[in-house]
Formats: sequence, C-alpha cells, structure tokens
Amino acid sequence: MPGILIVEDENDLREMLKVSLTRRRFTVLEAENGKDAINHFKPAVTDLVITDLIMPEEDGLKVIMRLRELKPSLKIIAISGGGKAGPASYLNLAKALGADAVYSKPFSVNDMIKKIEELLVIEQDM
Repeated sequence: MPGILIVEDENDLREMLKVSLTRRRFTVLEAENGKDAINHFKPAVTDLVITDLIMPEEDGLKVIMRLRELKPSLKIIAISGGGKAGPASYLNLAKALGADAVYSKPFSVNDMIKKIEELLVIEQDM
C-alpha cells in the first residue's frame, strides 16, 4: 500500500487523519512539525505528503520545497487554517510551490481521501 506522511502540529487532527487513512489500508507516517518531516523523510516509502502550512520549527511551504527536491514525483496535499493572513494566501503559495491539492481547514476527510486515491491512482474497491 502507498505510504503517506502526515505533517501536522495539531495532535487531534493528525490522529484523525492517521486513523482514517489507516482504515483505508494506507501506511501512515507522522511528523509534528516541518523540521521533523524533513529530517525523517523516507523517499522510498513515502508516496504522498499531507502538510499543514503554519507550524513551528519549519513551515509547510519549506516542507513542500525541500521534499520536492528530495523526491520530485512526490504527491503533496497542503492544508491550512490560514493564520493572520487567511488560508487563501497560504494555499495559493503552496499551489505555486507544487502542491497537487490544497484544503482550507476545516475540510472533509472523505473528500481528501478521494483526492488521495485520485493522485495515487488507486482503485475504488480498496
């Protein structure tokens, strides 16, 4: 099964995504901030990254740029609540840096899973 790295500093959201994706038989790795994600990234087992954009240590925009360098074929989904500037500006930057999809918090996990399946070309009968 494809490997997904969740980079999210909000424990509850990270856990909810992990549980939802594990139920769909994805292999899930976790990082609570951008620095951990970059330092522990495993290109051989990671097919897709879901990253928050506003986090301590390293923000999600840096995560997108660095992981794209390490694995150009990596699929990336960016999520953001927006902070002071609002989610649209951060999500637009993420798209410009190569995110394959963007979601503003709160978002539908089911919609995200459909997008993940589409990005990874996974059959719907999982």
